[in-house]
Amino acid sequence: MSNLFLRTLREDPADAEVPSHKLLVRAGYVRRAAPGVYSWLPLGKIVLENVSRVVREEMNAMGGQEVLLPALLPKEYYEATGRWEEYGDTLFRLKDRKGSDYLLGPTHEELFTLLVKGEYSSYKDFPVILYQIQEKFRDEARPRAGILRGREFHMKDAYSFDIDDEGLQVSYDKHRDAYIRIFDRLGLEYVIVAATSGAMGGSASEEFLAVAPTGEDTFVRSTGSDYAANVEAVKIPAPEPLPLEGLPEARVHHTPDTSTIQTLVDFLNGADLGRDFSEADTLKNVLVKTRTPGSDEWELLAIGVPGDREVDFKRLEAALEPAEVAILDESDFAANPFLVKGYIGPKALIDNKVRYLVDPRVVTGTAWVTGADKADHHVIDLVAGRDFTPDGVIDVAEVRDGDPSPDGQGTLYTARGIEIGHIFQLGRKYADAFQLDALGPDGKPKRVTMGSYGIGVSRAVASIVEQSHDDKGIVWPREIAPADVHVVGTGKGDEVQEALRIGGELEARGLRVLVDDRKAAPGVKFTDAELLGVPTTVIVGRGLKNGLVELRDRATGERSEVPIEEIIDRTVAVCTE
Repeated sequence: MSNLFLRTLREDPADAEVPSHKLLVRAGYVRRAAPGVYSWLPLGKIVLENVSRVVREEMNAMGGQEVLLPALLPKEYYEATGRWEEYGDTLFRLKDRKGSDYLLGPTHEELFTLLVKGEYSSYKDFPVILYQIQEKFRDEARPRAGILRGREFHMKDAYSFDIDDEGLQVSYDKHRDAYIRIFDRLGLEYVIVAATSGAMGGSASEEFLAVAPTGEDTFVRSTGSDYAANVEAVKIPAPEPLPLEGLPEARVHHTPDTSTIQTLVDFLNGADLGRDFSEADTLKNVLVKTRTPGSDEWELLAIGVPGDREVDFKRLEAALEPAEVAILDESDFAANPFLVKGYIGPKALIDNKVRYLVDPRVVTGTAWVTGADKADHHVIDLVAGRDFTPDGVIDVAEVRDGDPSPDGQGTLYTARGIEIGHIFQLGRKYADAFQLDALGPDGKPKRVTMGSYGIGVSRAVASIVEQSHDDKGIVWPREIAPADVHVVGTGKGDEVQEALRIGGELEARGLRVLVDDRKAAPGVKFTDAELLGVPTTVIVGRGLKNGLVELRDRATGERSEVPIEEIIDRTVAVCTE
C-alpha cells in the first residue's frame, strides 16, 4: 500500500446522502469529477472489473458473445425508432464540426439491430445473443447518491435475435436464469418483479431489484403468494359494475369553503344528510398537461381518483410514456376558466372535451361526491355510467400497504429497492424500424424478434455496499472484493517485513493480497482496513514477538491468534473454503 494510489478520508463528503456514496468516496474507491460523473481509482477499478468478470462469465456460459460498440452515435438511427424525441432532455446531444447531430448512447438497441442486419440474412444464422459492457450516458436532471444515479455509468446490455416468438421466450428465460446466477454470485439480496417497458418498448418485462431502504424504486409483494411488482406495474383489480336501477338522483349542494377533500368530508358529516361520508366516497379530479415527444403543444388531461388516494406521478409518467407530463400552473387555469380549483367535476371536463380518465375503482353504478364546477358547490350521488362517462381507465393512484393483491391472494406490502437489472421482450419494434428480416426455410422473408437485457454494473457495486456495510466501513463479498486478504504490518520494522513475507507467500498460493506496509500509526492502519472492507485481515503486530499473528473476519468480526508457522495454511483455508 505504500505505493498504492490511495487516500482514505475520515469525514463523509458533504454531498453524500446514502451509505455507498459516503463509503466508496471515503475508502478511496471513487472520486467525483462533476455532478453525476465519477473517476474510478485503482481499488475501485478492481471491484468494478470483478463485477464485470462475473457478468461476463455467466453471459458467455449461456451463449452470449461479447462485442463493443461506439458510445458516440449518429442521430438518424434514433430518429428511425422515434427515440431521438422520446428520450427528451435525458439524452446527451452534440454536433460535430460539420454540424451533424450525434448523441451519447443511453442504450444500443438501434445499433445492435443494424449490426445483425448487416451480417445475417438466413434463419440458419439464428438465434444469436450479443452483449457489451460499456459506459452509458443519461443527462439526469438531479444526479444523486454517487454512482447509484449518475450521468455516466457502466452497463452490460445484451440483445437476443430470434426467428419466432417461441425462440424469444427461450432467450428470455436463458437471460433470466443467468441473471439469477450473477446476482447470487455477487452476494446481493434481490427480488424479481413485474415491470413496465417504458421507452424501451416491448411486452414482457421484469426488473431485478436489490432490496435497500435507500432505493429509489418502490415495489410490492403479496402476503399470500409470490406476486411481486414494481409499483409502476401494479394493476389494481376493478370491482364488478353495479346496477343503475334505484340509485338516488344526483344533487348539487352548497358546500362553502370545502376546496380540500378533508374539509368537504367534515362539512358533509356535519350537514345532517342522513349518512356518514368518508374520503373514499369522494371523487378527486386531478388536472395535468401532456405533450408528445417533439411537440410544442400541451393538452389537458384529467384523472379521477377516489378522494382517499393521491395520484402517484411515477405511475402516471410510466403509464403515459413517452409523453411528457407536467402539473398545471396559474396560466393554465387562467386560459381554461371552466376549471374551478377545488371544485372540478366531470361535467365541465366532458363538456369542454378534456380527456378524462378514471381509476379502475370508478366503475358503472358507483356513486360519488365530486365538484360541481362552481365555487363552494359539490354534487352528491353522481353515478358513473349514468351521470357521466369517462374516456377510459388509468391505473395511477398510489398503492398502499394492505391493498388487495392483483392475483387475488393476500394483500400488498411495499418495500424499497435499487434497480440492478431489467429484461424485456422487445418483440419487433426495432426490427420493424430497420426491416431486420431473415429468409425462412420456405425462402420467404421473416421478421426477426428481439429481446433486451441490461445490468447496471457500476450500480451493482454501489448496491452491494448499500447492503453490505457497517459503522466502520464496507464489507465486500469475496467474489468481488479488491483482494482476498489484507495483511497489516502495524510497526515500522520486523512487523512490516513479516507482513511483506506473509503477503508474498499468500500470493504464491494463489490469493489476491493487499499489504499495508505504510509508515502510519497502527490505529490508522486498523481503521483503513475496516473501511476498505477486504473479507480477511491478517494483523502482524505485538504478538509477533511471541510467534503469533491475528486473523480477522471482516463480516463477522471474529478474531483468532494463530501461530506464525500456521498462518499461511489457515489463511488459504479461510479464503478458499
